[in-house]
Amino acid sequence: MQTIKAAVCHAFGAPLVIEEVQLAPPGMGEVEVTLDAVAICHSDISYAEGAWGGHLPAVYGHEAAGVITGLGAGVQGFATGDSVVVTLIRSCGTCPSCAGGRPVICETPYDGVNGPLKTAEGKPLQQAMACGAFAEKVVVDQRQIVKIPADMAKDAAALVSCGVITGVGAVVNAAGLRAGQDAVVIGAGGVGLNAIQGARIAGARRIVAVDMSPEKLEIAKEFGATHGVLATEEKPWKAAYKALGGRGADAVLVTVGAIPAYEQAPRYLARGGKAVLIGMPHSGAKASYEPVVLAAVGQGLMGSKMGDVVIQRDIPWMVDLYQQGRLKLDELISGRWSLEQINEAVADTKTGSAKRNVIVFG
Repeated sequence: MQTIKAAVCHAFGAPLVIEEVQLAPPGMGEVEVTLDAVAICHSDISYAEGAWGGHLPAVYGHEAAGVITGLGAGVQGFATGDSVVVTLIRSCGTCPSCAGGRPVICETPYDGVNGPLKTAEGKPLQQAMACGAFAEKVVVDQRQIVKIPADMAKDAAALVSCGVITGVGAVVNAAGLRAGQDAVVIGAGGVGLNAIQGARIAGARRIVAVDMSPEKLEIAKEFGATHGVLATEEKPWKAAYKALGGRGADAVLVTVGAIPAYEQAPRYLARGGKAVLIGMPHSGAKASYEPVVLAAVGQGLMGSKMGDVVIQRDIPWMVDLYQQGRLKLDELISGRWSLEQINEAVADTKTGSAKRNVIVFG
């Protein structure tokens, strides 16, 4: 076991504590990655606030990039020194979901409490979301990582691990948006901006961003939105209809965890359209619909986890688009912080004004 620094959650809703923890060497099929950057996702904040329960103490963080510094037995296709992105998508490769091409909903459970992390005293420390990346190093399964060009900035690369694949993937993989179709994206935060980028890349005719902040709507246009609608309007879906030429959207992507957004999503849809539910409300939160309307006009509701991506397939082409200047990553970074500043970075993220705050190491 080696000793590293990590931001540890000891109580839900309490500040994270920077302390030394123990990290085991990589086992069969695992790699050790020394991190250069990890972004702060709203899911990390929700977990740390107790939204979905879980074991404590825990180390959160799952949107990371770094360099491989250790290889376990049986690792194939990777070498020490490779630059990689680290995702939370830990898949077994053999369950029905994995074999069917949907590794994001792998059916094999992962016991993060008995993973590679221990407290300084050797007690259980949860590797949350199979990553525990609010730390100097991680040990993860080889299926969770993807090689990236060595010269790609790690702070930008880290964003691909979650926010980018979730937003772009939801449009391309889950919604299946085709060229010439229309999209509405509810929420213009980090994931929402990537859904907007995904719709632009897919060839959408019109892309309407919906948000409570006029400033965010202006930023959304920089990422590809053709129109912006304030969610604070009495019936914002009517403004969206007007922007779309008098009809609803072929795809509505809900990228926030606010229940009103879920309840309103079907109102933005065209006949035959589908609403893709991406944001993560707290456990126990409920939304209501009038199902007869959905049935009568052939509309659908579907969830999308992590953009339904296959990371080994989807991350390389997204990296290519970034290198070609067709996918914005650097513009998503609102601020860069040290690990010791993580609570300040979390507080800034919670204001809702940040696109993505990134913890950088070294």
